Amino acid sequence: MSTAIPTLPPLFDLLGTAVFALTGALLAARLRQTFVTMSFFALITGVGGGSIRDLLIGAPVFWVRDPWVAPVCLGVALLAWFTPRKWWEGTLLEWADAAGLAAYAVLGTAKALAYGLPPIPAVLMGVITGCVGGIIRDVLAGRPSILMRPELYVTAAALSASLCALGQIIGLPQQLSLPIAALAGFALRGWAIHSGLALPAYGRDKP
Repeated sequence: MSTAIPTLPPLFDLLGTAVFALTGALLAARLRQTFVTMSFFALITGVGGGSIRDLLIGAPVFWVRDPWVAPVCLGVALLAWFTPRKWWEGTLLEWADAAGLAAYAVLGTAKALAYGLPPIPAVLMGVITGCVGGIIRDVLAGRPSILMRPELYVTAAALSASLCALGQIIGLPQQLSLPIAALAGFALRGWAIHSGLALPAYGRDKP
């Protein structure tokens, strides 16, 4: 490993996982599924991206030996089960998800770099960390995944991940480069939430 692996403070790390897990639980609630399905959606959304990243870079899967991550995901599912769905409607959850997306894209990239990956694969690991849990959730739910929607979601994760890798390439200290990268991705995602900004779809006629 070439550099130290950055981490969030444990409370913030669990909070980010809980936000992702809540989006999975609420999707299951919207589909009127059972508590078992809701719990599975919460867990797979909360840990899916980080698990795939760890398997690909040869790291121990982050949540398997952590005594708190799985209980937090299941606790979030329990919370969603016993509360009205209207409590969670609106943009608050989207903004919280945007913060988690940016933070985990940065941390996923930094972890991949610390395990010796070149910058471009490390950036992809960051995108995977931030997005794949939601992609798995959407595929299981039978709805178009975030990859198939024009909203700036994966793009925001890619921006954060790219700036994180660039910061290491040019030698910026992590205390500076990681927050800047996370804030940039969060700002782009927030702009998209606020203004409805989206990528243009392919529209060229084929011969």
